[in-house]
Parts: sequence; structure tokens; C-alpha cells
Amino acid sequence: MELTRQRFFVLAERTAWAIGVIGLLWWGTHHVAARIATRQDLARFAEQRTIPLAIKVAKSDQSLWSVGRIAAWQETLADPTPPPIAVLRIPKIGLEVPVLSGTAERTLDRAVGHIEDTAEPGTDGNAGIAGHRDGFFRGLKDVAPGDEIELDTREGTDVYRVERTLVVDPEDVSVLDPTTVRALTLVTCYPFYFHGSAPQRFIVRAVRVESRVLAATR
Repeated sequence: MELTRQRFFVLAERTAWAIGVIGLLWWGTHHVAARIATRQDLARFAEQRTIPLAIKVAKSDQSLWSVGRIAAWQETLADPTPPPIAVLRIPKIGLEVPVLSGTAERTLDRAVGHIEDTAEPGTDGNAGIAGHRDGFFRGLKDVAPGDEIELDTREGTDVYRVERTLVVDPEDVSVLDPTTVRALTLVTCYPFYFHGSAPQRFIVRAVRVESRVLAATR
């Protein structure tokens, strides 16, 4: 009986080690794929700019993402995607993500999207950018007034400072109204950890404080 118990515990220990190793391999493979895919989108954007961007390694902490959003993002990796129109960076939350045109579900599964009928990134007016609350925009929950946001476009880099954050109803689209100054409005669903279809929208409003224009051509 004692020998049988010993064999059982040895087998259980080996099984646990095997499961642990498999789990680590899956986690490592997933995160490497995430970094490569986002970096490829950023590189495509850099190739379009008049002067190549010195893009750092793309940052996106997927440990905050929901399991469903990770799965949806992975499904988009086989899709052909249009070239990004900008790159959004929020240093405080370690986010660097391509901005694609439109807000279709598939688009927001892959990156963040420019909201139609708002100012184009890098132009005067109010540029709206949407993202999923359980994906790339999960970190917006930690953004506060005074934080900086950077937006790279083909013309250069605009630096914005967050003025305020607020929660609105989905029907309240006044946050996307045109502005006389160059502004950036980030939109995601709220509450961030709500189960099901979130009833409200979380808004980050920022205004430009600095512009670094590309001064030469290749």
C-alpha cells in the first residue's frame, strides 16, 4: 500500500510539472505573437511616413485583457489589414497601438479605430479614437488629467495633455463635436469590468500642447 501511494504522488508531481511547462510555453508563445503582430502594424505605418519613425517595441499589456478579447484579437492576425493612419502612445499605461480607419468590430479587435466624421489624426479639430474596454483601452481606467498622450501621423508627432475624463451615455455624442483647437477624444465602453454589453461610455479628452513636425523628406 505504501509503495502504491508513493507511485501515485510521484506520478502526480510529474503531471503537475508537465502541465506547468506546457502552460509557460503557451503563455510565452502567445505574448511573442502579440508583440510581433502589433510591431508589424507599427512598422507598416513607419514605412509610409516621409521620414522613418524610430519606433520602440510595441507595448500592450494583455494580462489585463479578457480571455474573449484575446481570442478575438488572435483571430484577426490572419486578416489583411489596411495601413495604420497613426500610432497612439500613452506612456503612463505603457500603451503603443496602431490607429486604423473606422470602428468596425474586426478593426477594434485588431487595434484602435478612428471614428468617422471626426477630424483626421494630425489635423485641426477633434479627432475621435475608439477602442475596446477589455482590450487595448483597458488601461484608460488609470489615465488622469495631466497625463500625456502622443499621436504619430505622417506629418509628425502631436503631444496632447489630458484635460478631463468623464462618463456619458451612449446617446451623448456631444463629446465628438468639432473643436476650434486640436483635440483628441478617446472613447471606450464603461464600466471597464462590466459583464455583458456595457451601459455607458468612458471618455478621455486631451488637447495638443506640442507639435513636432517632420522637417525633411527622404
